[in-house]
Amino acid sequence: MAAVREAFQRWEAGGSFYDILSDDAVWTITGTSPIAGTYTGRQQFLDEAIAPLSDRLSVFVKPTVRGLWVDGDTVFAEWDGHGVAKDGQPYDMTYSWILHMKDGRVTRAVAFLDDNVVTDLWERVPAGR
Repeated sequence: MAAVREAFQRWEAGGSFYDILSDDAVWTITGTSPIAGTYTGRQQFLDEAIAPLSDRLSVFVKPTVRGLWVDGDTVFAEWDGHGVAKDGQPYDMTYSWILHMKDGRVTRAVAFLDDNVVTDLWERVPAGR
């Protein structure tokens, strides 16, 4: 859990959480939003989920961790994210992540979030605006 806690702390300070993903990490975003799906590999996840989200925000999501729980090599994270869309509207989300760890790296993740919030952002703010 220390690696996850430290990654959230780096992110809160302006760094990136995603540095702890293994290169071959499999990340699944549940639901039906424009970024829902399974990404195979850190780079695919960053390019196809995180980059399009970032492209719609003027202030990227900053996390506030509600709790972290551990069961063996699995970390459960519940956190709130706040960002600002390029249209000036807030982007607020509560996330639940299940992170499967090996040697301090995320190898597999499942993310639960509110599809409506993501879809609304996609419909309001075009990429590259």
